[in-house]
Amino acid sequence: MRFVNVYDDAQRAEAYAGLEFPGTYYLAFRDLPEIISEHVRGKTAVDFGCGAGRSTRFLQKLGFDVIGVDISEDMIKRAQARDSRGTYRLIGDGDLGAIRNHACDLVLSAFTFDNVPTMEKKVTIFTKMRGLLRGEGKIVNLVSSPEIYTHEWASFTTKDFPENKSAKSGDKVSIIMTDVEDRRPVEDIIWSDEDYQEVFRRAGLELVKAYRPLAKASEPYRWVSEMKIAPWVIYVLKRQ
Repeated sequence: MRFVNVYDDAQRAEAYAGLEFPGTYYLAFRDLPEIISEHVRGKTAVDFGCGAGRSTRFLQKLGFDVIGVDISEDMIKRAQARDSRGTYRLIGDGDLGAIRNHACDLVLSAFTFDNVPTMEKKVTIFTKMRGLLRGEGKIVNLVSSPEIYTHEWASFTTKDFPENKSAKSGDKVSIIMTDVEDRRPVEDIIWSDEDYQEVFRRAGLELVKAYRPLAKASEPYRWVSEMKIAPWVIYVLKRQ
């Protein structure tokens, strides 16, 4: 199967660069400050798959000294343009050699593994991320739940892709973001919780806790499925 990262695309990068934390995306980041505060000691971080720098700037606001890394030159350019004082690095696919090992208190990966296509590749990258951690350092891995591809949401639609319902880990699935002008379908790789836990085991990581944030009626968004079904999963991981 050939998989292309749709975000390594000038038009897509431009649309994504202006997106902050609206609608369904709000739930992905709402609980992260509390989760990170509970599990992470120290303030040195890497934002793996930083894209246009949204999550890197988020970590900066939490007081972290953070390096954002990504394989997309378009995204890195936009991240640097929006945050001239930030540190961003273009890396090769899965190449973390530019980051010193055992130097990080936190490695954040927000949505990155939705675009990593195979068990082998996921394990390889997580193994390299594990190598960046100090002794008590943590990986926080934020990914799409399988359910995001089979329901309707404040910020996404999947109704045109009924084939998503039969997809299994490693299959391509399609979803459309409704918060941006670029309405071309996004192709992701679906991955089950069971198979993520197998990835973590093979990469020498231990699951500390998994979070599945649900929306609240008091929040200022027109929720669709978000109050009953979690669109995201947040895994907190440590070295075995």
